[in-house]
Amino acid sequence: MTSSYIGGCEHVRIKAQAEPIDNHVCHCNVCKGVTGQQSTHVAFFKHSDLTVDHPEKMNRQPFNKDNPSGPLELCTCADCGSALMLDDKQKRIRVAVPNVMGYKVAEFPEPTYHAFYDTTKGYPKPSDGRPVYEGLRPEFAWPEPA
Repeated sequence: MTSSYIGGCEHVRIKAQAEPIDNHVCHCNVCKGVTGQQSTHVAFFKHSDLTVDHPEKMNRQPFNKDNPSGPLELCTCADCGSALMLDDKQKRIRVAVPNVMGYKVAEFPEPTYHAFYDTTKGYPKPSDGRPVYEGLRPEFAWPEPA
């Protein structure tokens, strides 16, 4: 690992112990609803590779309001409300959104593809040279739970 990715807020720090296992521009409706952005840079880490210094200071809520029993939870700071990470209840991944979760965006690797692009949404297909998929990249494999 060439650099350390550190995010969070002044109350809770999140640190990556390894490089992301997946790094994409997300176009899904859930990310759009949570971030207010048309697309969002998202990095998946193995669950044990993203650590939290004060987990007791995190509030958790469903990431997807339309699927509240889904596997991902949005973790926010109990003190200031800052978004900290997405945590997988199945302990496979943890997710960083660099420009929303307190990271130095320029230190993150560039996303390698576009995920969850939907032709029915009415906006142009990305044309930046990165592959575009209707879901995660076809070769992505979910890691075993931690």
